[in-house]
Parts: sequence; C-alpha cells; structure tokens
Amino acid sequence: MVMKVEVVSTHASLWSGEAVSVIVPAANGDLGILTGREPVLAVLRPGTLKITPTSGSPVTLDVSEGFVSVDENAVTVVLDTADEPASLRWSE
Repeated sequence: MVMKVEVVSTHASLWSGEAVSVIVPAANGDLGILTGREPVLAVLRPGTLKITPTSGSPVTLDVSEGFVSVDENAVTVVLDTADEPASLRWSE
C-alpha cells in the first residue's frame, strides 16, 4: 500500500505524490507515518520533513510551524512557511 501525500504552504503547493513513509517534526518529537496509521492531527515545530516516495529520490524540506493530518492513507502537511519549491532538497 501507498499513501497520498500533499505538502502545502500559504504560498504554494510544495509537493504532491505517493509515498511509502513520511517523517514530520511534531511538537513532541519526530512522528513517523506509514500506511495504515491511525488518524492523527499533530502540530509541527521547526525541523525537517522527510518523504520517501514510491519512486525516485527521498525528499527533505526544512519547515517552520504548521500541522499534519493523517486520515486513512492520506497525509496532508500544512505549513505556515517553508522554503520555496526551488529549494527542496532531493536526498540520496
């Protein structure tokens, strides 16, 4: 199974696609999200968002505050501010 992931900021859609895992910097520590996760809504702190897409290189994005919503196999990350899409780091 895969998850549908959407990452948006107040300015733009930053990333959208299917992923096998997402790690977000939640207020109480990093939160790992895999398929089948129970629904959750969490506040984010400044840190690094990490996405492992179903194909291609992992994606990392430095983020500030926001929140993440997980419902079934859909993950939505809403950021107050973030680096612009041109500064997404494609990790190996």
